[in-house]
Amino acid sequence: MQTKIIKTIKFITSNKGKFEELKKMFENRGIKLKMLSLDLPEIQEVDAKKIIEEKLLVAKKMGYRNIIVEDTSLYISALKNLPGPLIKWFLRALGPGGIFNLVKDAKNKNAKAKTMIGFLDSKGKAYFFEGVVLGKVVSPKGKSGFGWDFIFAPKGSKKTFAQMTKEEKNKISMRKKAFLKLIKFLKS
Repeated sequence: MQTKIIKTIKFITSNKGKFEELKKMFENRGIKLKMLSLDLPEIQEVDAKKIIEEKLLVAKKMGYRNIIVEDTSLYISALKNLPGPLIKWFLRALGPGGIFNLVKDAKNKNAKAKTMIGFLDSKGKAYFFEGVVLGKVVSPKGKSGFGWDFIFAPKGSKKTFAQMTKEEKNKISMRKKAFLKLIKFLKS
């Protein structure tokens, strides 16, 4: 396999916290990560890969290469894997407590937290990497976190993401799993 020599990658995000979390991971492996705050249109779709593909296509048409875009979603079994990438809109309309109320009487409260990453290389070819954390939807708990962190408890944990320290969450994070796959690909 041919070695990919990539020294710098741009991460398209406006979320500084997300960027800082990943910057250290990349730099510890010899790759510089830069934040690129670029407002790309986001199609409404239940398939995260299609959303990422569209964002990469738009960025490619704008002349960008060696870039990353990502989507982190919550798939709830009792809701037939909704909201998925539509989680932002569910949270805006219902809040974490409202989402829990949709499934509180369901027997199956299982959920999957997924991060889908798209990487566009220097030649304009797209690659995709996914990280998954299995868990369940619980009543809102915790003081810190964002979005659905308050209602998602990873499998084997009595804590929600919102109850965990940043270090605890990052240790098992679906985002970390996906980005480690990307880094392994870049280093291969």
